[in-house]
Amino acid sequence: MNTLFLGMIAAMCWAFHDICVRMLSQKTPLSACIFVVLLTGLVFHLGLMGVTDSFAPLPKQAVWLALGAGVFFVIATFGLYFAFERGPVRLVAPLIAGYPILSVGLAAANGTPVTPLQWTAVIAIVVGVAVVAALSDSSTESTPPKGPTILYSIIAAVGFAGTFALGQHAAEISNEMPATLVTRILAVGLTVTILLGFKLPFWPGKRAMPVLIAMGIADGIALLCVLSAGSLPDPQYAAVTSSMFGLLTILLAWVWLKEPMSARQWGGCLIAFCGVGYLAL
Repeated sequence: MNTLFLGMIAAMCWAFHDICVRMLSQKTPLSACIFVVLLTGLVFHLGLMGVTDSFAPLPKQAVWLALGAGVFFVIATFGLYFAFERGPVRLVAPLIAGYPILSVGLAAANGTPVTPLQWTAVIAIVVGVAVVAALSDSSTESTPPKGPTILYSIIAAVGFAGTFALGQHAAEISNEMPATLVTRILAVGLTVTILLGFKLPFWPGKRAMPVLIAMGIADGIALLCVLSAGSLPDPQYAAVTSSMFGLLTILLAWVWLKEPMSARQWGGCLIAFCGVGYLAL
């Protein structure tokens, strides 16, 4: 199973997650959504480790890397939710979708060779996702000031890049299942601390629970896929292809919700998939 395939599985899972966010964002407390999704992801991961008997000790370096990934994952999650809560999508999505550039840049800084054509493919994916996402936002209502929204979006992008860089490195020097477990335990613990500290609600309501549980399972699969790529060649490209979740969200909306797709959006899809196709060569 190569890194691009793992990244695409992650993108599809996070696309499903985003479709569900659209359904819940106006009716359910944001903090409760984050808590239930992260807790469900942890429970799902524990169950998967029990079924596959994947429990194993980790070297100290892997533990520290996995803990760092957990911190970044919480930063990314809160940044993403707060950014999309403020909107608009045409501003938020392209900024968050830029995290693959950071992921590949970090890999290059650590000595991984990246050719000019590979950089071109990465940028093509980011641009394609940004075009599709930006053109999907037809809202005309007033939005909060853009400064904080841009800041939340950039925080989310940096958080995702940090999560994948540290998590993949932990998986590379150890076993990805226990390393990801450490990441998830810290993420849930840190989220609980934040919610208690700011006196934010934990309970989303009965109606939202089934959807949030499904979102948590999807998030659990997605994060495991991207971090598992750490033991494979060119793990940074799992992060690159996972960024297509925004594009796939809109495609799912086109298929399931019958939302229209313009010719320019189809062009953005073509650009992004051409980038993935080149990386797969």
